[in-house]
Amino acid sequence: MNKEEVIGILTTVTDPEIPVLTVMDLGIIRDVQVSADGAVKVVITPTYTGCPAMHAIEVNIRSVLQENGFDNVNVTTVLSPAWTTDWLTEDGKRKLKEYGIAPPVGSADKNSLLGEALKIECPQCGSTNTKMISQFGSTACKSLFRCLDCLEPFDYFKCH
Repeated sequence: MNKEEVIGILTTVTDPEIPVLTVMDLGIIRDVQVSADGAVKVVITPTYTGCPAMHAIEVNIRSVLQENGFDNVNVTTVLSPAWTTDWLTEDGKRKLKEYGIAPPVGSADKNSLLGEALKIECPQCGSTNTKMISQFGSTACKSLFRCLDCLEPFDYFKCH
């Protein structure tokens, strides 16, 4: 097996918190190495330091690779460079929206510092007449918004 085959296998590993996203969609796979003796090293970066899903993701990566014939699997976590929502794939952003989570807008969320209201598109009806209800949503990486047109609440995947 080679690196491309390992990457293909990794496209089946989903995020335990947002199961429509794969680790490849999230961009948390930083490197994959396959040695001549078949040992695999996967380097991952958490979406934020202390993310509780990372242990489950590590276990799932190791498990799916072992199920596919790789007995020697090493998963290493690196914190630098820090993960950014810029690493989300366009397909991942589309999947977020279809799942009902507004994908990140822009490169960094400095609006809370600048006092500017975010104009986030409602994943239910498409309106940008939305309002942040809470800086923290169902997980620390999301904010809670409400659409003022359809009145539905929704999560927004924060930029960072």
